[in-house]
Amino acid sequence: MLTARSSFEAHLYMDLHPCECGSGDFDRRHRLEQHGDDIVAVYEGACRQCGNTRRFVFRMAEEIPPPPPAFGGSEPSQIIDPGEFAEVAARISQSAGIQLLNTPKSEHYKLRDAVAYTVAAFEEMLKFLPPGQDSIPASAFTSEVGKARYRRDPGNFDRDILEGNVEDARAVLANIDEAGRPPHAPR
Repeated sequence: MLTARSSFEAHLYMDLHPCECGSGDFDRRHRLEQHGDDIVAVYEGACRQCGNTRRFVFRMAEEIPPPPPAFGGSEPSQIIDPGEFAEVAARISQSAGIQLLNTPKSEHYKLRDAVAYTVAAFEEMLKFLPPGQDSIPASAFTSEVGKARYRRDPGNFDRDILEGNVEDARAVLANIDEAGRPPHAPR
């Protein structure tokens, strides 16, 4: 059974694992069950493209999760590898970056959640660094997406690059927060 550190992490896992038809979109119905000492989250629903029933079952970690957009506590994910987090961070940061460049600064607050999500994904990669090592080992990459990203450029998973990515993403987030919301903007 998959172990998720938070519902946020469970949702990302489901997003990363589309239906056989290729669609990741399904009506997620959610319930919690008690299985012995474990709390289990069950998500199921029909794929919006082909109608197949999709079902995911996660044992929820005992540690109380940090608030979103964090995916989990101090331990690395057991269900999403660093390459998958890198893929998500790159995709969202590129999209948000383009939007930031093409919108007035007064509207940057609308992209805050996307940038915060990117920060959280970058921070997750650091959790895969073993103590005293300067790069994430190849063995940490377990998904096809993750292995492919690592093969393309293993240097992107060096400590200095990862820390720089977190620092840069946090700086973008700080700039958005500094600009603030216009008084009439919805919260």
